Formats: sequence, structure tokens, C-alpha cells
Amino acid sequence: MNLKKLAGYEAAKLIADGDVVGLGTGSTTHYFIEKLAQRIKEEEMEMLGVPTSYQSSFLARDLGIDLTTLDEHQIDIAVDGADEVDPQMNLIKGGGAAHTMEKIVDSAAEKFIVIVDDSKLVNELGKFPVPVEVIPPAFRVVGERLDEIGGTANIRMAEKKDGPVITDNGNFVLDAEFNNIKKPEELEITLNSIPGVVENGIFTRIVDQVLVGTSEGLKIINKD
Repeated sequence: MNLKKLAGYEAAKLIADGDVVGLGTGSTTHYFIEKLAQRIKEEEMEMLGVPTSYQSSFLARDLGIDLTTLDEHQIDIAVDGADEVDPQMNLIKGGGAAHTMEKIVDSAAEKFIVIVDDSKLVNELGKFPVPVEVIPPAFRVVGERLDEIGGTANIRMAEKKDGPVITDNGNFVLDAEFNNIKKPEELEITLNSIPGVVENGIFTRIVDQVLVGTSEGLKIINKD
């Protein structure tokens, strides 16, 4: 059983005709977009997507999903993946270096649904490094500041390309390792207060529901 596919396909069933949908980025969200496009064709649905990256934009267009922007429409529902989810539904995101736009779109939506397989569930955030998007001239001083507050920072290097990963916004990503994040909301605020930081990959207080693919089937976690 493909657990990512299970979660992505189930999330696609929640989209209603006429919805404006935030389209997340990543392997699990790929299945969501794939299934959503299938529903649009088979059920003759009308909907618009707001992509969070070039990747999700290209995929949606290839599959025939009409796109729009935050400037033009309010988002009814956003669906996105995560690298870690704790019991309070706090997240670490940004493995695909799209967390800045993801946070903007996901937090702007009336409802935000996270789709993951059960390997992403953790008791406490911090096993996965916290991605921090940084404007290029500031990456060294931001890295030093991250080290000072306890997060060992490394610039993310590109694969099949010499040099660092460049985000869709033209910035660098520093991956900061914080073991056992006790207060994710405070750390999210602290990271964003560092001059030169555009956005970080800790997401707190915005998730409404988590759909988890497990070997026993779909698990649903709702906001208290």
C-alpha cells in the first residue's frame, strides 16, 4: 500500500465544486493534485488552484487545473505535506525549499489540511532540520546567529548543480538542526526575527486537520 497516495487521494475527495485550493509541494501532494485533476475531468468540477511552487504550478497546469493567485482569490482550502507533525499539529516543512510560499498560502486558507504517511508523526519536532530561507548576502551572519541559539546550520547544496540550492524566490536555504524542540511557537518567532531571514519551516497554530496514511488505513487527526 502506498501510504502517501492513500492520504493524497483521500484529501482530494474533500474538495468541493467551486473551491479555490492551495496546492502544496512535495511527493505526497503530487498524489493529491493528480487525484484532484482526475475529479475535475470526471465530475466536470470547476475549481482554481493557488500553487506554492513552480513544481506544483507545472504539475497542475500539465494536468489541466486552472490556476490563480492570492491577489485574485481567497483560498477556501489548502492541502500540503509535512516533514514532521507533532501531537499538537505543529509542523516542520521545507524539505523541498518551498516553505515560504507554503506558509503564506496555507495560513491564508479558510481550512488547512496536512497529508502525510505515518513515518512523519513524531512526539517532538526536531529530528528533521528546520529549513531557514535567507537572502544570499546574509547567509553567513544568519548562520552564525543560528549557531548561537543552538541550531547547527548548514547551507543546503544543490544536486546535479554546483553551488547552493536556490529557492523559487532567489534565496538560499540554511538547514538548522535543533534537537528536541520544546517550544516550537517561540522558536518560529525567534528565527523570523533574525535580520536576513525570509521565513522558516516551523508551522504552528494553522493546521485544521491531518490525514495520515497508515498500513491499517487512513487516520484522521482533527484540531481540538
